[in-house]
Amino acid sequence: MPETSKTSQVTGRPPAGGAAADPLDRFFHITARGSSFAREIRGGFATFFTMAYILVLNPIILGSAKDKFGHQLDGAELVTATALVAAVMTVIMGVGGNLPLALAAGLGLNAVVAFQIAPLMSWADAMGLVVLEGLLICVLVVTGLREAVMHAIPQPLKQAISVGIGLFIAFIGFVDAGFVTRIPDAANTTVPVQLGGTGALAGWPILVFCLGVLLTIGLLARKVKGAILISIVVMTVLAVVINAAADVKTWGLTTPKVPDDIVAAPDFGLLGDFSLFGSFAETGALTVILLLFTLILSDFFDTMGTVVGISAEAGLLDEDGKVPNLGRVLLIDGAAAVAGGAASASSSTSYIESAAGVGEGARTGFANLVTGGLFALALFLTPLLTIVPLQAAAPALVAVGFLMMTQVKHIDWDRYDIAIPAFLTIAVMPFTYSITNGIGAGFLAYVVIKAVLGKAREVHWLLWGASALFLVYFAIDPLEQLLGVK
Repeated sequence: MPETSKTSQVTGRPPAGGAAADPLDRFFHITARGSSFAREIRGGFATFFTMAYILVLNPIILGSAKDKFGHQLDGAELVTATALVAAVMTVIMGVGGNLPLALAAGLGLNAVVAFQIAPLMSWADAMGLVVLEGLLICVLVVTGLREAVMHAIPQPLKQAISVGIGLFIAFIGFVDAGFVTRIPDAANTTVPVQLGGTGALAGWPILVFCLGVLLTIGLLARKVKGAILISIVVMTVLAVVINAAADVKTWGLTTPKVPDDIVAAPDFGLLGDFSLFGSFAETGALTVILLLFTLILSDFFDTMGTVVGISAEAGLLDEDGKVPNLGRVLLIDGAAAVAGGAASASSSTSYIESAAGVGEGARTGFANLVTGGLFALALFLTPLLTIVPLQAAAPALVAVGFLMMTQVKHIDWDRYDIAIPAFLTIAVMPFTYSITNGIGAGFLAYVVIKAVLGKAREVHWLLWGASALFLVYFAIDPLEQLLGVK
């Protein structure tokens, strides 16, 4: 490799001479970053195949939840919305940010929308809240406040939030597959959940899930590219065969049956179906503020970590460790959240799976043109994508939970002022089936412990303010009684 290519790969800056003759090469700095069109194309394919599972999981997560009025989103429309936003925003990131960083509906973020926000309001109100979140992130980027908020929250708490969301996602996977079920209250037992539907595993669908988990973890252990997608495809095929050959009473929401038509026109019915301020009327300003805070927090730090991580792996950080075009990259990521809410696909964000493309040699935004193009092609394969049963897709949730769980190693468990808040953040999320509760518990524990230890000045004022909001959130019922609201 020429010396100029080595330098540009580290710094992300084009070399002084030897400009490429091809306009696309010059625009994306492909040669300057030590890459080639072949590497970028391979990288674009690799990124798509490692994150295409979102086309299955996002509709399942959002489609399995009901809003306050008992309404559910249509699966086919969700596939269209998910693919469209991923295609458009990935291409925009490639052209505007020139990083091999793909975007799609965020796992964890969609769980917040589906299981925390939607039950409090209509779907249109919930998606409007996502749009507001994206707009606020854009404002934070433009004003430079994003870095200020970043510094307000200790790094171990950020990592604990990711770990807690990972456990929450894994728990959702176990529940959705029927591997774990809630014991009816009539059982008069103190044990809230059980194995299977009766305390034991039974039925073909559960077998598909268990085999899917084993296949996924086996592929991940061997570091097979596209492990999650491969598992989903293989187990879906197995489920289709089982459904045709065996007498299966129910698969849940989706029956694995080959559709009459593989290709169909996209259904854009959900696009634009959002209410920007309807959530305030349904739940009140305080609840909306807390929910917005949860969305922003979840999106905020995942994006920063992903952008820096992918850029570092691609050798694109400059001498000061800064990401090239960071302002534009963060602004596009904020715009992706707006687009996701406007399309009812939930908040979209940058994907760490883009590392697969970097591993294949991608160094520029040209790889995003390939990834985005493949997402656009997926718009016409909705019937094929909607035959995936929960039992075939849920192993991916367990696997993603594991991947997010790995950040627990960065937390200093010997420091109680950090370890206790981190533990509460991680534990409360899955145990209360609420990401908001976990974040609130961690923040409150952190400020209280710091105050008890005489280190209150170490806590940023933004964290004090957020903790005060969470205190009101947790004590809302007695406060309402005290004030005579109820």
